[in-house]
Amino acid sequence: MKRTHLPLNALRVYDAAARHLSFTRAADELAVTPAAVGQQIRALEDHLGTVLFRRTSKGLELTEEGNAGLDALREGFLKFEESVQSMQAGQASDRYTIAAPREFYAQWLAPRLAAYRAAHPGIRFQLVENEHADFTEANLDMAIRLVDGPGELEGVELAPARRVVVAKEGAPDEWIDWPGAPLPEGAEPTVQVSNAGQALSSAVAGMGKAILPWLLVEESVERGKVAVLEGPDEGRRAYWLVAPLPQWRQKKVKSLVEFLTA
Repeated sequence: MKRTHLPLNALRVYDAAARHLSFTRAADELAVTPAAVGQQIRALEDHLGTVLFRRTSKGLELTEEGNAGLDALREGFLKFEESVQSMQAGQASDRYTIAAPREFYAQWLAPRLAAYRAAHPGIRFQLVENEHADFTEANLDMAIRLVDGPGELEGVELAPARRVVVAKEGAPDEWIDWPGAPLPEGAEPTVQVSNAGQALSSAVAGMGKAILPWLLVEESVERGKVAVLEGPDEGRRAYWLVAPLPQWRQKKVKSLVEFLTA
């Protein structure tokens, strides 16, 4: 059965005006002007082909037609609220599904998630290794990506885009190459890997030197696993925490984003 197009905003205005029997008080509730309320009511009356209110010496009154549909309308609004609550409940407030590069998770993210969980007992995390996974298919709340910016998603930069050249003490003066970190002109890599995490693992193993994001290598430098040969210098790509707007607006996502960027 084809559904009738419902002017929901006008119906909401009608409900407020009917409760207050005043366009002015309805306008105060809805944070609009009395004129805007009047326009919505007139548009609704035109749409329905009936008069909903009349002015009398005592003030504003509902017509019989205006009064006839109120109970069903208000029941409908309650159903709308229940529907919205059910949809929101589907995104459990105590569960996070996060996509992040594996090595970045181990080096930077895991300790911070542990601290967040200590402050919020009962929180559960599910990690997805493919940071470029589709948000809908993987049911993601957020992702961490090494990119130029958030693109069409909402996002926040976890740290400024800085990069360093690192190597293990005694490693050969040879380059480890990975996509996204152009080597100096004329440099010939002896090791080629697929991502920044593999490049870091190769450098920690003593296979050569690599150009890497500072945020990824900071912990390894502090522990003496690798040493900084050059930098930090300004880079092009940074680790961004990103999500589509519906996820970004969730209270639980806002809470974790605030914690991770504090």
